[in-house]
Amino acid sequence: MISNTTLLRAAMAGAALLFSLPAQAADDFPFGLEMTLDAQRMPGNKRIPNLEIGDAGEAMVELWCKGGKGQFSIAGNTVVFVPGTIVNRNCTEAQIALDDQLLADLGAATNWQRRGDTVTFIGPKTLRFRLNTN
Repeated sequence: MISNTTLLRAAMAGAALLFSLPAQAADDFPFGLEMTLDAQRMPGNKRIPNLEIGDAGEAMVELWCKGGKGQFSIAGNTVVFVPGTIVNRNCTEAQIALDDQLLADLGAATNWQRRGDTVTFIGPKTLRFRLNTN
């Protein structure tokens, strides 16, 4: 028969392990790096959206046409993205719609994961970015 003390110690050890995992996962977030959306170029446009995320989570955001700033906050495997000032650069209506949708999808992401050079933001729509390693 297992004593209550033994069960309590096992539960506390398990809880400590669970609470240590998110902190370790946060270390893997690619602060200070640039990443590009895993997407094809739009016809007539050479740009592919990319993010450059600074060490404190500040982000330079380049979309299909628009660009600007934002802020990422990471806690474990959770993510919050808040767009800042985004500038319209004589975009077409189609580009504006795609840019606005991408910003909304980033803002709706609640979790993230990293596998090698791929960072995935998970929410109603999954967005996969590749780290620029060259």
